[in-house]
Amino acid sequence: MTFAATVLTLMPEMFPGTLGASLAGEALAKGTWSLAVKDIRDHGRGKHRAVDDTPAGGGPGMVIRADVLAEAIDAVVMPDDPRPRFLLSPRGRVFDQALARELAGGPGAVFICGRFEGVDERVIAARGLTELSIGDYVLSGGELAAQVVLDAVIRLLPGVMGGAGSDLEESHEDGLLEYPHYTRPRTFEGQDIPAVLTSGNHGEIARWRRAEAEKLTKARRPDLLSRKSQPRKNPLEG
Repeated sequence: MTFAATVLTLMPEMFPGTLGASLAGEALAKGTWSLAVKDIRDHGRGKHRAVDDTPAGGGPGMVIRADVLAEAIDAVVMPDDPRPRFLLSPRGRVFDQALARELAGGPGAVFICGRFEGVDERVIAARGLTELSIGDYVLSGGELAAQVVLDAVIRLLPGVMGGAGSDLEESHEDGLLEYPHYTRPRTFEGQDIPAVLTSGNHGEIARWRRAEAEKLTKARRPDLLSRKSQPRKNPLEG
């Protein structure tokens, strides 16, 4: 099954962007995933294809019109399309590895990239959009955020990554940050590779890696440990 991504944006020239290179680009060329990009401005109003207007009630900036965005969505997304619809927004639920893995097991996703001050609230409810954020900061638009989400998902698709199982030992996969890595040379500026890693004892190596992952997580992201102890829910439920 091909993972089908549809992106609605005012900046179609930004795609595929980084998604056209490296593993994601190779997977796109092979048909492991597909990308359809829709220019929201195709549904703009008037001679200049206006897509936004001043905010009701006053205030700075401009807001993308509900009618324009709804038409753009309806032009490429059928009512019975099973894919989740995400509006990239700094006020949305924070994207995480659990959601990346959930999406990788599905048919694809639709990404609406906001610009300006945001989009008319009414279209969010009318088209069943789920607001999604990649962190507590503000970007100029949702395009980069959509690429971040897609990159995280695409690398989890079958056959995209080379080392089988390597993705399962990375940061956030088990609620822990990843353990430290080492390679040649054995001694670098007076520092040796930890002896356990060259011992050949795979059981001891596994225990060392687990302990190091727990230590790093406790020091840098103790919130992950408390979250790890809570019951899991479906990531798509928000």
